Amino acid sequence: MEMRMRKQRSVSALVFLALISASMATSESEFPFMVVHKKASLSSIKSGVQRVFVTVDIYNQGSSSAYDVNLVDDTWNSNLFEIVSGNTSKSWAKLDVGQVLSHSFELKSKTKGLFYGSPAVVTFRVPSKGVLQAYSTPILPLDVLAETIPEKKLDLVMRLSRLVGRFGPQVSVLSIIVTYMYLMVTPSKGSKKKR
Repeated sequence: MEMRMRKQRSVSALVFLALISASMATSESEFPFMVVHKKASLSSIKSGVQRVFVTVDIYNQGSSSAYDVNLVDDTWNSNLFEIVSGNTSKSWAKLDVGQVLSHSFELKSKTKGLFYGSPAVVTFRVPSKGVLQAYSTPILPLDVLAETIPEKKLDLVMRLSRLVGRFGPQVSVLSIIVTYMYLMVTPSKGSKKKR
């Protein structure tokens, strides 16, 4: 009798735990799941001036809508960059499941150097949980106003590399033959007789 009661208690406890975990799994799966991708690219418009084009894409991969979606990308220091077009923040009323929101802006560089940008921050509201937060992917370091090889020099280097690729084996064989002949013709220092 006592053994049967223990089995019933353990079975009821397992059923209870299974129901709790199932309800937690369904409640967690009813949230938006934000994937935020940030990318930046450099473009030279004239000597000494570069522009940075920034795009942030927000994907809702969850199973419910997100409300009051706010994007803030305040990593662009005003001493280093000047906003040319757009804004570094943006708000949307709603992001449905499977939809994508995209925001772009353009900056002008003020100083030369390597710039490491931080992720953008996205906040959104879920009716049952309040305000949640997501971070974007970081950008690769930007080498702003970097020294570049002039196009004519780069073209010459490319032509030489093609020639080496095409005639490299023949040049290697010729240099081995010339080195061998040089070694055969010139006397070695050890062959001189001592007097």
